[in-house]
Amino acid sequence: MKKILLIIGVISLLISMRPILGLTSASNTVETTAVTSITEDEQEDSFISEGISGVKQFLSYTGFANAQAGNIIMIVIGIVFIYLGIKFDYEPLLLIPIGVGVIIGNIPFVAGNQTGIYETGSVLNYLYFGVVKGIYPPLIFLGIGAMTDFSSLIANPKLMLLGAAAQIGVFGTFLGALYLGFNLPEAGAIGIIGGADGPTAIFLSSKLANGVNLLPDGTTVKNLIGPIAIAAYSYMALVPVIQPPIMKLLTTKNERLIRMKPPRAVSQKEKMIFPVVALLLTTFISPSSLPLLGMLFFGNLLKESGRTERLAETARTKMIDIVTILLGVTVGASTQADIFITKDSMLIFGLGAISFVIATMGGLIFAKFMNLFLKGDNKINPLIGASGVSAVPDSARVVHAEGLKADPKNYLLMHAMAPNVAGVIGSAIAAGIILSFLG
Repeated sequence: MKKILLIIGVISLLISMRPILGLTSASNTVETTAVTSITEDEQEDSFISEGISGVKQFLSYTGFANAQAGNIIMIVIGIVFIYLGIKFDYEPLLLIPIGVGVIIGNIPFVAGNQTGIYETGSVLNYLYFGVVKGIYPPLIFLGIGAMTDFSSLIANPKLMLLGAAAQIGVFGTFLGALYLGFNLPEAGAIGIIGGADGPTAIFLSSKLANGVNLLPDGTTVKNLIGPIAIAAYSYMALVPVIQPPIMKLLTTKNERLIRMKPPRAVSQKEKMIFPVVALLLTTFISPSSLPLLGMLFFGNLLKESGRTERLAETARTKMIDIVTILLGVTVGASTQADIFITKDSMLIFGLGAISFVIATMGGLIFAKFMNLFLKGDNKINPLIGASGVSAVPDSARVVHAEGLKADPKNYLLMHAMAPNVAGVIGSAIAAGIILSFLG
C-alpha cells in the first residue's frame, strides 16, 4: 500500500511540474497563464461584488433600514412607560409589560415577515388572540375577585352609590366620541375608558371596535383596541397625578377633615353569601356583563368559601400574573406606529383624560350631595367619592393619602375601598349595557 501511495505522489508531482520541465509549449504556457490571470481577476471582482450585494441585502432586512419616525416615537414612549413604572412606581405590573410591548411592536421589519403582532402566523399574533377575542379580561377579573375583600361594601352598602356616580365618565365620554365623529360601536368602546378599568375597556373594545364587525351600511368598524387599552391603563397608572388636584379643588378643608365611623364587623357567612347574591343581581340587570362579573364573583367565592383556598391562591397569584404579562405585552405590541399614530388615537387619549376627570368629579360631587341628607357621624368624607373609579386599589390609596394630609389620624382606606370595588362592578355593568345596545 505504501508503494502505491508513493507512486501516485510521484506522478502528481511530475504533472504539477510540467510547465517548469518544458513539457508544454511556450505558447500554451503563456495562454494558460493569461487565462488563469483573467479568471482570477474576474473571480476576485465577482467575489467583491457579491460581498457588497450581500451586505446591502443584509442591511435592507435590519431595523436601521426600515425604521420610520413613528417607530422611534413609539419606542421612546415605551421607554417612558418603563421609566414611570420603575422610577415612580406607577402601576409597574402594567406599565413595564406594556412599555416592553410597545418597544417590541415597533421594531421595524420588512413587510411580509411573520414577526409583527398583526402578521398572521406570528407568535405575537397568536398571543394577541386572547385580546382580540376578549379572553384575557375575564381571567383578570377572576384573579381580582379572588384577592378582593368586599367587607367594606357589605358593611356600608350606600357607598355603592359613589361607584355608580363615577360612571358618569363613561357616558360623558360616549357622547363626546359621538360628537367627534366616531360611529356608535366605536363611541361605546371609547366611552368605557371613563371607568378607568383596563380589562373592561379591552373586553368591550374587542367586541365593538375590533376592525372586523360591519356597520349597517356595510363599512367595517375601526380597530381601536390598542389606543383604548393604552389610554385606559395609562390613566389608571396616573391616578396619583390626576386625582389629587381635583379632590382639593372640589372639597373644602372642613370636608376633608370629616371622620367616618368605623365600619361594622362583617361575618364570614355574609362574605360567602355576597358573591352569589351580587352575581345574580348584577347579571340579571346586565346579562352582557356576565363574562366579567361572573368571573369576578366566582373568584371572590373561591376566596370566601373557606374550602377552595388553593384555587383562590392560584387565581390571585400565578394565573393573574401570567395573564397580566401576556395582556400587557400584547396590548403594547399592538401599538405599531403605522396603526397607532393616527388622529383617532390622539382623540381617544384626549377623551380618556377628560372622562377620567369627569368620573372623579362625579364621585366627589355625589358624595357632597349625599351629605345633605346625612347627619352626625353618618356623614361621609367627600374624598372617598374619588375612589368610585375602578382603578383598584390605587384610587383608594390616593384618597387615603389625601385624607392623611388633612388629618394624620384620619384613616380612609377601608372606607374608600367600598366605592372603589363598587366602581369595578359599575364599570362592568356599564360595559354590559353598552354591549347590549350596540353589540
